[in-house]
Amino acid sequence: MESYLLAVLSLATLSFADTCYGGVLFSTLPQTLAVSASPTDGQVLKAGEDNITVTWGLNQSFPDGTDSSYNEVKLMLCYGPISQADRGWRKTVDNLSKDKTCQFTIAHRTYMRETQNFTWMIERDVPTAVYFVRAYAYNSSRNEVAYGQTTDAKKSRNLFKVQAISGRHSSLDIASVCFSAFALLSVVGFMALEKRGRNSAEN
Repeated sequence: MESYLLAVLSLATLSFADTCYGGVLFSTLPQTLAVSASPTDGQVLKAGEDNITVTWGLNQSFPDGTDSSYNEVKLMLCYGPISQADRGWRKTVDNLSKDKTCQFTIAHRTYMRETQNFTWMIERDVPTAVYFVRAYAYNSSRNEVAYGQTTDAKKSRNLFKVQAISGRHSSLDIASVCFSAFALLSVVGFMALEKRGRNSAEN
């Protein structure tokens, strides 16, 4: 009996610890935030060149006081299902401390009751993939308490694509040509000077 009580107590302690330390389940969060983003469904954007404007706020269909515990909002760029397939490092997990769906922070702001917006330049290290935008609301303990996103529950609509920067860049090509030309001129000049010095010595 004593060993049984110890086992139950251990399980309860582990569950409590999991809840306190990043054990928030996405499935338990209410979708109270209304979130929209400037890209249209299927649009292709370029990393390091294009911007995304995100607008967020409390969904007005919810009663006053719904957001009373909201202290902060974090906007995230998240992978669409097609870009998660066979990629464990992008896997969706209900436990948000283990979830890999959203890996790029767009903005982290103090929560305001008024509708807010933010324009973000897509960072150069964002890989080619299909994305959507999600917002998380956090309480004073920095735990997720609500969310909103630009796509539907199945993440099948309002998705856009980011095209990563290619390996070569025009400025690098120009610099390479200039360096090659300078190197060639240097060699020709050195050979001319050496020939002139040899002729002078012979005379």
